Amino acid sequence: MLWDTHMHTHFSFDSEADSLELIQAAKKAGLAGICFTDHLDLLSLADVPDDLPLDIPQYFAEMERLKAQFQDQLAIKIGVELGLQPFLRQLLPHMVNSYPFDLVIGSSHMVNGEDPYYPEYFSGKTEDHAYREYFESILENLAVFDCFDVYGHLDYIVRYGPNRNQFYTYEKFADVLEEILRTLIQKGKGIEINTGGFKYGLGHPNPTEAILKRYHELGGEILTIGADAHSPEHVAYDFHKVPQILSACGFQYYTVFESRKPIFYPL
Repeated sequence: MLWDTHMHTHFSFDSEADSLELIQAAKKAGLAGICFTDHLDLLSLADVPDDLPLDIPQYFAEMERLKAQFQDQLAIKIGVELGLQPFLRQLLPHMVNSYPFDLVIGSSHMVNGEDPYYPEYFSGKTEDHAYREYFESILENLAVFDCFDVYGHLDYIVRYGPNRNQFYTYEKFADVLEEILRTLIQKGKGIEINTGGFKYGLGHPNPTEAILKRYHELGGEILTIGADAHSPEHVAYDFHKVPQILSACGFQYYTVFESRKPIFYPL
């Protein structure tokens, strides 16, 4: 019985999912628990404080109500997925520490002000250059942020590249990926296995198995599991593959966060 600790509801700009329907999907999947992690992606400091993309007080009010309603049926945690960008280095820690989140996922959705979700990001670049630029932006974020617990979908960009992961390998970017993993471990931060990669037809999770294995070889132990669901049918997506993948990478435990503290569960 695993936990799905990465999912989005109608509080996220890219989801219309009803929170209750996600809970019902989690119960149907036989999960031990879930953590809601709606997006907090700021594109400009001008959005603060009047036009935040996540209504945090309302978010907590709804999630606390559901947490109490289902306390005897499904464990529910309240988290957030932060869109990290260096210009937010002073603001995001203050916002995160102002609320009792259980889990904070730090993610890279923007690179130098551009979103790899859109084809325009890749215009005028080779695919390898675009991927390397993305990974280097993660290092830039790691240099200035400590206000997160795990880094989300480390190779998120391959979901959207012109050839996606057809020519992508760990070895091609091993230098920068190794530095990312070593930095995360040094900071006491975790990563996640995000099964959204299967949903996107990559045939692999995000990050790929080679990255998960190397993280473990370097001494990384904090690893959460999430499907990155934006609708009920994607809750616990392909979770039946997770124990075998993680065991093959050397993991014996996975992690659930409560009040920003890691709890380890056997696979």
